[in-house]
Amino acid sequence: MTNTVTSLLPALRRFAFSLTGNQADADDIVQMTIEKLLQKGMPDDIEPLKWAFKICRNVWIDEYRSQKVRLKAVQNTELQEPVCDDEQESFATQETLQRVNNALTSLPDEQRAIVSLVAVQGMAYKDVAHTLEIPVGTVMSKLSRARAALYQLIKPDFTKENA
Repeated sequence: MTNTVTSLLPALRRFAFSLTGNQADADDIVQMTIEKLLQKGMPDDIEPLKWAFKICRNVWIDEYRSQKVRLKAVQNTELQEPVCDDEQESFATQETLQRVNNALTSLPDEQRAIVSLVAVQGMAYKDVAHTLEIPVGTVMSKLSRARAALYQLIKPDFTKENA
């Protein structure tokens, strides 16, 4: 069981980060997920990664509801360290990632989870549907709406940069 859980860590960390938008919260979510997996075990009839994603998503929903204030504080630009001139190229990349992350966090919870599973984890729609216990058509519909919303949220920033 421990070897199985250890092999799940990289994928769980990516998934948790894509849900929370910050590494500290993602690590907390992963830790709680691993604790639950070790305490309750995994059913024999389900793939361990899918089960872990399901547990992780449920933990995140519980934590997200109780930690909205903390998430807003982390995203507050006044609380972030100032950037040196030598880091301009790195800053541009980080700024782009932050815009995308901000756009992701503005999505409804279900859409964000679906985008995370499909785009970050590379899961097939069928697997996402099974993991989230929703129909494949719902996955496709929510993903389409999420992509459109992300484009609208990010498009104005990219249009300004390219002008």
